[in-house]
Amino acid sequence: MNILPRKFYQKDTVIVAKRLLGKKLVRKIGNYEISGIITETEAYRHNDDPASHAYRKITDRNKVMFGDVGISYVYFTYGMHYCFNIVAKKSKVPAGAVLIRAIQPEKGIKKMQENRNLKNLKNLTNGPAKLTQALKITKKHYGIDLTKKSEIYITEGEKIKKIIESPRIGIKNGKEFLWNFKVEN
Repeated sequence: MNILPRKFYQKDTVIVAKRLLGKKLVRKIGNYEISGIITETEAYRHNDDPASHAYRKITDRNKVMFGDVGISYVYFTYGMHYCFNIVAKKSKVPAGAVLIRAIQPEKGIKKMQENRNLKNLKNLTNGPAKLTQALKITKKHYGIDLTKKSEIYITEGEKIKKIIESPRIGIKNGKEFLWNFKVEN
């Protein structure tokens, strides 16, 4: 499968969030390859989005959101979990990123279960922290170019016919935006 090129991410963040559904997230750990189909995303834009890390200003934490598209943005939240995002925005927009909230495990499921110390497949990667634990994504993966074959990249996948749009999860501001996207079923 072809790795998604940089131009894929050079569109409105909301459009990219929808188009990432059905694509394959691939993680290489030594000799292992683990992967899954992206089934849930959320869009976070710039100064028009009060829920975005880029809403107010550039910081050490969010600076990658203001740079090239197709780059990983990994942050630590609630003092215990990592979240994996991809920088995506139109060229004239200062910042934006798509949070990958869930994947459907495809390859390396046993390794994902080991990484999470979990046998139940239903809850293996159905949340942003669960996903990063299963794929062993940490702060050291901040700033990776996802448009090249490396430790993490995203490839073409299946076309999704039905997308469910709803408010983003766990935010205080910007609830009016229906920027959480899920594959139906």
